[in-house]
Amino acid sequence: MLENLNIEELLFVDIETVPGTPTLEDLPEKWQKLWEHKMKYQIENGEPAADLYEKAGIYAEFGRIICISAGYVFQKKGELFYRVKSFYNEDEKNLIGDFFSALEQFSKAGKRKLCAHNGQEFDFPYIARRALVNGLKLPKILDIAGAKPWEVKDILIDTLQLWKFGDYKHYTSLSLLCELFQIPTPKDDIDGSQVAFVYYVENDIDRIIKYCEKDTLAVANLILRYKGNKIIPMENLEAV
Repeated sequence: MLENLNIEELLFVDIETVPGTPTLEDLPEKWQKLWEHKMKYQIENGEPAADLYEKAGIYAEFGRIICISAGYVFQKKGELFYRVKSFYNEDEKNLIGDFFSALEQFSKAGKRKLCAHNGQEFDFPYIARRALVNGLKLPKILDIAGAKPWEVKDILIDTLQLWKFGDYKHYTSLSLLCELFQIPTPKDDIDGSQVAFVYYVENDIDRIIKYCEKDTLAVANLILRYKGNKIIPMENLEAV
């Protein structure tokens, strides 16, 4: 599969999500109870519901998207470059809608497959679920409910699934694979667990955007290393 995978046909995607509100107490009482029900096993084991709410961003029912970055590989004078665009908006509906509009343009430009790390279990379904919550029509590439697994994997490429080689119980983080394949990652990157703090407390969306964009480049470089090719250096990253 890797031999036939044309990296210039891929659109590399990463999302950043946060809990829907800064704290559990900011939720309406009914939603607080729904969260407690969702986390009932952890709460029964002694973990406070309020502390667990820090993880709410990973659940599409309790979290929301604050940034989507999408990038692609292109050649210039025989050298590979990477161009990335980010979508961010306080209004999640507008954010996702802008991204969907851009998907049409990317498709016309030949980028007809999406690629992300753990995208099949997180990024792609999260975007689809939040789109439905916001009353948005799904683009064809994400409207895959009921699709066969082999139909999905041909259009939604997942670097984690490629690394599994059929070992469904195996999980490997993007940061570990970057270290393994000697893909440099910037020292100023924040950790994914810090995104909510940076967003709600530091109010620094620009820092989150840069982190998200660099993650998409890391995924592109991982595909290149899977194929046995040289990676794209950070100086060849173009943000638009």
